[in-house]
Amino acid sequence: MNFTLPYDQYLAVHRYKYLALYHALRAAILGGTLPGGTRLPSTRKLAELYAMSRGSASQVYDMLLADGYIRTETGRGTFVADDSFYPAEGERKGAAQEAEGEGAADMLKEPAPAGKPAEAAFDEAGMMGPADSAHCAEAGMAGAADSGGDPQAEGTMPVQESADPGEAGYYAVRTGIIGNVHVPVASNAPNAPNAPNASDAASTVSLPGTPYSGIPLSSWGNRLMHRHVSIYEPADGAFVSFRSRGMLMEHFPYAEWRSALKYAGGKSGGLLEGYCPPQGEEGLRRAIAAHLRVTRGIRAEAEHIVLFSGSMQGIVLLAQLLLEPGSPAVVEDPGFHGIRRAVEISGGELLLGRVDESGLVPQDWAARLLFVTPSRQFPTGAVLPLDRRRRLLEWARRQEALIVEDDYDSEFRWGGRPIEPLKALDREERVVYIGSFSNSMFSGLRLGYAVLPPWLIKPVTAAKALYEPLPGAQLEQRALARFMHTGGYGRHLRRMTRIYGERARIFRSLLSERLGLLFEPLPGDAGLHIYAHWRRSREEFAAFRAAALKRGTDFRDAAMYRVVPGAPAACFSFAHLDSGQLEIGVNRLLLAWKDVQNRT
Repeated sequence: MNFTLPYDQYLAVHRYKYLALYHALRAAILGGTLPGGTRLPSTRKLAELYAMSRGSASQVYDMLLADGYIRTETGRGTFVADDSFYPAEGERKGAAQEAEGEGAADMLKEPAPAGKPAEAAFDEAGMMGPADSAHCAEAGMAGAADSGGDPQAEGTMPVQESADPGEAGYYAVRTGIIGNVHVPVASNAPNAPNAPNASDAASTVSLPGTPYSGIPLSSWGNRLMHRHVSIYEPADGAFVSFRSRGMLMEHFPYAEWRSALKYAGGKSGGLLEGYCPPQGEEGLRRAIAAHLRVTRGIRAEAEHIVLFSGSMQGIVLLAQLLLEPGSPAVVEDPGFHGIRRAVEISGGELLLGRVDESGLVPQDWAARLLFVTPSRQFPTGAVLPLDRRRRLLEWARRQEALIVEDDYDSEFRWGGRPIEPLKALDREERVVYIGSFSNSMFSGLRLGYAVLPPWLIKPVTAAKALYEPLPGAQLEQRALARFMHTGGYGRHLRRMTRIYGERARIFRSLLSERLGLLFEPLPGDAGLHIYAHWRRSREEFAAFRAAALKRGTDFRDAAMYRVVPGAPAACFSFAHLDSGQLEIGVNRLLLAWKDVQNRT
């Protein structure tokens, strides 16, 4: 399980790593992020996460123990001291701020770790728009089409997109100016030349094979009718696809989950009488808040959380609540296309945020809404540095703006240490944190959530009640709360992190050794897909994709995530493939490239 602290903030103030870690842990305890009874990582794990010696990590715990912040139990581990130690709930925020405000001068008086010189220590509201995601057919209601926490996930059937923005499809024909960026705009988008007019009663579409015809559709409906998807299915059924298929049930602790389901229903289903509140089951919201406090460093409470039928439903609902027609919203380019569509369907204007090797580049955008993936930029995997995170928060303060942080892929990390989310750094309630269980559990469990600022809880809950007067998945919500409370979810995450981490290592090695002349994978130590730049020409990329399909394998063209056309790139999902399938798939890609060379 990940363990996130405000370490970078204190490292900028304190000279020694062990002092920065001590104060980060102390602030998390005083602020209530790590409540009484929370089990802390071992000194070995702590040293590994924060790149210090185990002796330094032990000294951190010794200092906290001496100050009464933690307790140890022989044979069990190290725990945060009981809740009776802390200030009253209303005083915690002030205590945390006081801890954060301490100067460096006094701390430098403390000694370096025992046995080490100082130098050694230093080194140490309306109808919802489409919630399009790759999990389902190209459009649908938000509740049915969740990004699943993994915006790049798709169904099991490979879909052949067009890499050419000029072909029929969503990004066709017209060009325009958004902000200072020259971008292609859908020719059938609202206000585009010759676009269908929603108010024009003559704008109709014929539905073949049904007794109805000539039914008028909105401009959004007409756009969906013109979307084109071609399906490729090899006859032998031996297709190896590098498109995500979600959690494979062979690795899922189904017996433990079934026990949680039985517990959630109660005797003879007695606990299923009545309905979930619009915000979702309170027990699950409490479990999520506790999980986020430890794993992501977010000081969340159950009343701040609203559950959705997948994270995409939450994104669409927020876009509709926060955007007036014509209102600008900043989105990443490249970025998750589902977010762009949520903005468009809500009537908003896209402002494109440039992405480089470090993620979104902060600018002084004339907007009051930003969608961003800072912990692992989608699709590139770049991690937004701390200084850029602070600049985004400063921009939000100046503009009186809101930031929607989509932390779609935060659960699986096999290297380095977790980076603090924007929500954990937010001191002015300007960040909405979006998460999902669809990656970490299984694809059929459509549960997402948002951690909201207090002022946004009431309108979001009211909108949720309008769209879902009787929220579903009551049994699953209660079962997941039980699964998390008993530790089953944490054990499952640790097991899957080991499995996925090994597959990531194998696939990166295969890419480098066998396809290194074709692809340049971007570095990364987390997530369930790898983004790779194509090293050769655009024409060769198109020929290679076609040849790969004929060889019985495919991958996702990253052009689908761009508005401004860029150099060819690919997204390879690997988590659903074992080592043998990964090797077969890479070998087929190598044969496909030889086919291209033989034809030229």
